[in-house]
This record gives sequence, C-alpha cells and structure tokens, in this order.
Amino acid sequence: MKIGIAQINPVVGDFPGNAKRILAAYRECLEAGADLVITPELSLVGYPPRDLVFKSQFVPKCLQALDYLAGEIREIPLLVGYVDHNHPARPGKPFRNAAAWLSHGVIQHRIWKTLLPTYDVFDERRYFEPGESSEPITWGGIRIGITICEDIWTEDYLQRPFYDRDPVDDLSAKGIDLLLNLSASPFHLGKPLLRRAMIGGVARKAKVPVIYCNTVGANDQLVFDGHSLVADANGRIATQLPGFEVASKVIDPFLPVETEAPSNDSDPEQLYCALVLGVRDYVTKCGFSSVCLGLSGGIDSALTAAIAADALGPENVVGLTMPSPYSSRGSVDDSFALAKNLGIQCTEVPILEAFEAIKATMQPLFVGKPEDVTEENMQARIRGLLLMSLSNKDNHLLLTTGNKSELAVGYCTIYGDMCGGLAVISDLPKIRVYEVSRWINRDREIIPWDTIDKPPSAELRPDQKDQDTLPPYEILDKILELYVECQLSSDEIISRGFEESTVRWIQRRVDLNEWKRHQAAPGLRVTSKAFGIGRRMPIVQKFIG
Repeated sequence: MKIGIAQINPVVGDFPGNAKRILAAYRECLEAGADLVITPELSLVGYPPRDLVFKSQFVPKCLQALDYLAGEIREIPLLVGYVDHNHPARPGKPFRNAAAWLSHGVIQHRIWKTLLPTYDVFDERRYFEPGESSEPITWGGIRIGITICEDIWTEDYLQRPFYDRDPVDDLSAKGIDLLLNLSASPFHLGKPLLRRAMIGGVARKAKVPVIYCNTVGANDQLVFDGHSLVADANGRIATQLPGFEVASKVIDPFLPVETEAPSNDSDPEQLYCALVLGVRDYVTKCGFSSVCLGLSGGIDSALTAAIAADALGPENVVGLTMPSPYSSRGSVDDSFALAKNLGIQCTEVPILEAFEAIKATMQPLFVGKPEDVTEENMQARIRGLLLMSLSNKDNHLLLTTGNKSELAVGYCTIYGDMCGGLAVISDLPKIRVYEVSRWINRDREIIPWDTIDKPPSAELRPDQKDQDTLPPYEILDKILELYVECQLSSDEIISRGFEESTVRWIQRRVDLNEWKRHQAAPGLRVTSKAFGIGRRMPIVQKFIG
C-alpha cells in the first residue's frame, strides 16, 4: 500500500483556493502511485480559523467546498480536514473539528477530533465539540485508525495530563493495522525533535506504522513547519518531509526501515527558515507585495532586512536610514553596506531638522527642564512617522525590528520604533539574534561584520550603549527565559544563582510594560512562549512573584 502525504500551505478561509491546493497535491500523489492521500488538519479551512467559524456563512461555504472536492475524487480516497456542524439535537459547542474520507464522488466517512487543546496558543473548546468515540475504517482489507492532531499527543509530551481519554488506545483496542494523523502543529524551537520522539513512541505503543501529515505555512503569529513524518511499527522514523516548504511524498508505511530518516537542521537555520516563511506568508496573504523598514546600522534591523529580502526578493524591500545628531557615520555606512550585500534599496533621510523643529515647538512647555528620555523618544517617533509615511505612500507593509529582549523590558518606543504591521524578530532574544546573524554569514559576509561585532546601541544620546541601561544580554536573556517561558517566580530564579537586584528589576520591567506589548504589531512565534496569543497577561494587576 502506498500513502500520499500532501503537506500543503492553506490560507484561512480561502475555500476555493485551498480546494485547488488540495487537488493539485492529490493529483501529484496519484501520479506517484498513491493508493490513498492524506492532508493536514483543517486543510480545507486553514488553521486556526478562530471566530470566523461564528460567521453565518463560514461553515456552509466550507461544506460547499467539501462537496466540490468530493465530486472530484474517484476510486483513490482523499482524507481532508474541515469544519462541520455539531448535530443540532446534541448539546455542546456548535461545530466539530473534522476529517472527511472522500472517494467515488461522495463523503464516505466523517471523523471528529476527540481531544481539543485549550492552552497556550490553542482555544479549540471555544468552538468545537469533541468526538465521542474513535472507530477504525476498513479499506482494502486494512483497518485504519484516523486521528486529528492532539488526539495522538500523550501525557508524556504535554505539560501535564489534560485528558482522561486516549484515542490511540481506543483505536488499538478495536484493532488497527495503520494509524493516520492529520495535524496543524505550530513551530517553536525544539518542536520538530519533540514530534519525532512522540511519533516514534506512539508507533511503538500501538505496534503499527504511523503517518503524520502536518501543515506548512504561516497564519498571523503562528508558523507551521511541516516536517511530516512516517514511523514504522517499531518506532523508527522512515520518512521526514522537508521543513518550511510545501511538499508531497508517496510512501509504503509497511516497508521495513533499516536507516532512520535524518532529523532537523541547526537551531539558527530553523529559526531563520521559520522567520522567512512567516514574513513571506504574512505579507503575501495580507495582500502586500513589498515592505519597508528602518535601517539603523544595528544588528536587529540588519537581520530583519536579510529575512525580508529572502522572503520577498530584494527588489521588494525598501530601507530608510535616518541619522540623528547622535548617529555615528559608521552606522550609516553599515546600513548602505548591508543594502548593497542584500541588493535592496536604501535611502538616507536625516532627521536633524525635524528633531530641532519639534524641540523648538515644545520648548515653551519644557522651560527649565533638562533633556532626557523624552528627547530620545522624539527621535524614534520621527523615524516612525517617516516610515509610516513611506508605507502609506507606496503601499509597503512596515516591518518593526525590535527583538524579544527589548520588547520584554520595554526598551522600545511606543509610536516610534514599534510602528509597523509585523514584528519580525519580536520572539527572538538578543543572543539568538546574534546566532542567526552569524549563521547567515556562514559562507560570506551578508550582514556587515562591523554590525555584528560592535556593542549594540540605540544611538539616541551621546556615546549610548544598551548595557548602560540593561543587564548584559547573556544574563538578561536567561532570566527572561526563566520568567517568561518557564514562568518561574523571582525567588525561584534568584535561587538559581542570579543577582537578586537584577532579577527583580527585570521582573518589574516585564510586568510594567505589558501595556506596550498590547499595542505592538503581531510578532512571529518561534519560542515556546511568545508575547502574543499564547501569553494573556492583564495590564492592570498587582501580583508580584
């Protein structure tokens, strides 16, 4: 038996377009000899659809597209993910996260997702009613268990036991020869390796081959990496599809595995590929064709520009370098060197006259008061105004360039460098920014080495360095990881050997700047806990811990 894995990139709510993507992948698998083709979770819908499902015509249009798909399928079955209605006579949520088995022009079977994740970035219990039972489907003399994403995530691979049911156990008890899983599992660093271990474990436990088809592409803040998998009954990984790209492959899951498929690329490469895919899909799926950004000569804007040029083509990236009285000539030169290396456009627009004009305008209100962070923020806001003006005039999407370390402690200017439509590296800690930038330069200089090697600075006052205000990034990023991602208390972090005053300063800065992050552009999630949909902290609160 040969199974086709169609790792596609759906667009949320684009039923006609998604149907075409599914059919194209289906036919490609047929040409390669597939006897059955599997697509990802909600492949006809795009994941996650969120509150679109509540729109009166959303599910009816989904079902209309499903009927169209069914009519295109003949004897070779297609397994497709979609949203269905819950039965009106049944209690519970109005919809089902479902899969349909299509063949001979009709829907032969409907399968409901049993385990509905409602944690981190997931909120499926808001919409869906879980399936009540898991039943195998017999086809070609083979008993096939069909599951949807979370249905195979055992408690060994979750933060804690969330469920009192195990669909794989249920299916195994009824007798299966093969287990299929339609998935939409978002990327974060370490997730592909975790999935490999889990799929192998599920196969060993169920004693059957497992085929795991994951979606690829980016929707809003979530990046889906693909990396679809096939494991034999002994848990050996027979096949791994490529990451971060559309792919299809036809395999025989019952063939013995002598050599396991190789695993993933390095951390910097995965992060870079995830961000490139995230930018490309966010920009193009939102209907833009080009972007603009500020080039400061610093490493954050350089990395953002490199990602954008790779994602969209250098001809579709426009940079402005906007020196203030405190900008070094070296920073301007580094911006132009970067633009030349990437092949992107870069224009110098000094902000001295605008800065002096605003200071003069505000002078009657500031009489007798020394210059301070107010004047620093003026420079950032002038730059934001210029970039937003360019964005409006030429219909570029403006990219922000701040990293996770800065966003965490509020080392960024609201309505200044936070202006924009997408925060590309807002989930990348500063130390990771350096790692990815050095990886980009592995073969030749793309990001100028002067940009990587010089001490980071906002250059908003004379001789300013980030470490004048912030702890060293090696310390800051580790404490932020423990506080934001691991959610440890200040006392727990201090007990690990970190200086108490530093820990409490960072904790306080993170908590105080929640209001800024609520106004930030959406950012691409690449760590296990990003500032965004997976972290829902109140702005007004008094808890300290």
